[in-house]
Amino acid sequence: MERSTGAGTHEQATVEPPGPRPRSLRAVVFDADGVLIDSAGVHAAAWKRAFDACLRALADRDSPQGRPFDDGDEYRRLVDGRSRVEGARSFLTSRGLYLPLGAPDDPPGCDTVWAVAARKDQMFVAALRERPVRVFPEVPETLHALRRAGVACAAASASRHAGELLAASRVAELLDAVVDGTEVARLGLPSKPDPALFLETARRLAAPPSASALVEDAAVGVEAARRGGFALVIGVNRAGGRAGADRLRACGADTVVENLTGLPGRIRRGSGP
Repeated sequence: MERSTGAGTHEQATVEPPGPRPRSLRAVVFDADGVLIDSAGVHAAAWKRAFDACLRALADRDSPQGRPFDDGDEYRRLVDGRSRVEGARSFLTSRGLYLPLGAPDDPPGCDTVWAVAARKDQMFVAALRERPVRVFPEVPETLHALRRAGVACAAASASRHAGELLAASRVAELLDAVVDGTEVARLGLPSKPDPALFLETARRLAAPPSASALVEDAAVGVEAARRGGFALVIGVNRAGGRAGADRLRACGADTVVENLTGLPGRIRRGSGP
């Protein structure tokens, strides 16, 4: 989903990251889940319900292999930021469970990796009916301020639901482009830590990574941004705590913040092309 709002003609702006020299930027690409919308917890809970059901079916619950899925650490390390099928495969492999890949149209279950991914999606959709996703409170003003500064803004997400959630929360109307999991599948883009999703999003803003910032809360997404050559990589650690911040820095974040409140104040108009 992309809006024709003149993203390619945005004036250049500069962001003042930590360090002595400002960097010229024309665009900011935001991850959606956990950065713009408070959906990461819903995803984690849906994965737990799906994985725990499959662990009960596939492994001895008294063995380390069959212990319940940790929707904190294991979610962040193995699943967060990846496509559904890659998240399912990453976790199952970590437990020594090697299922056939299957096919994208496999029904929810535990027989194939795609079936586990489908079970998670079933759980996620059910959870959304009980708990609508909210926008983080500072996001609308942050996006308004960036746009006033002449900086193009876009959202990128591996989730197929991100586009509809951003639209329902009215965040999408503040963005110049949205590339979600539906587009990822249509284009055949590889999962993070490959930077393909972020590079495609920057392309739609007519801004090269070398003139763009990337804002991510998942370690695998930070790694993807670094691989993609983004000028500034900002990690978002909304849970706070040193461990989360250290994880993001270790994967390549230039700086780590707990929310987006300070971002617009670090942007000023520049005179570049």
